[in-house]
Amino acid sequence: MKQDKFHGRVHHAGRLCNAPGCEEPGEFRAPGVRAPGFDGPGDYRWFCLDHVRQFNAGYDFFAGMSADEILAAQSPIAGWETHTRAFRPDAGIDQAPRWNDFADPLGAIQKRARARREDAMHRQEAARRGIGPEERKAYDVLGLGFDADRKALRGRYSELVRRYHPDRNGGDRSHEARLQEVVEAYNHLRSIPAFA
Repeated sequence: MKQDKFHGRVHHAGRLCNAPGCEEPGEFRAPGVRAPGFDGPGDYRWFCLDHVRQFNAGYDFFAGMSADEILAAQSPIAGWETHTRAFRPDAGIDQAPRWNDFADPLGAIQKRARARREDAMHRQEAARRGIGPEERKAYDVLGLGFDADRKALRGRYSELVRRYHPDRNGGDRSHEARLQEVVEAYNHLRSIPAFA
């Protein structure tokens, strides 16, 4: 079956136009009568070019619909008001989700979920202690717990400077950006009241 690219003609040997008394080939598809309760074109009818033009001129998509059905069909969210199977409130009750049988030998999915959960708990703990986002970032850069005191802060700072400073690590300058972060974090934390 050959179809012309732009105007919808479908060549088919032996198919006649569905218009009564027409002997021309039926090469243009038109929607048929819709079955009750079925939202679709129904069975297709095939017409010649003249009769498909005549059909299109008088076609009414809303024929046979009530006013409420027409309003629902014209809604911008028509078809989106129901949940797909995966997002229904009872999803997974009648059958397991598709990803349930996924083999995860390295635990990558669980590791990611655990990391997100730990990060959320870390943020909640910081908020509970009155530690803002900048201070929390400085704690993370230095690898300190929120209960660290001034002595722990100075000890951790000294350890990281020895690790990243080129004068202390054999001249390796590849860690200078990390060293700058450590210095900024230390200067920020030592100025807050918790380390005064």
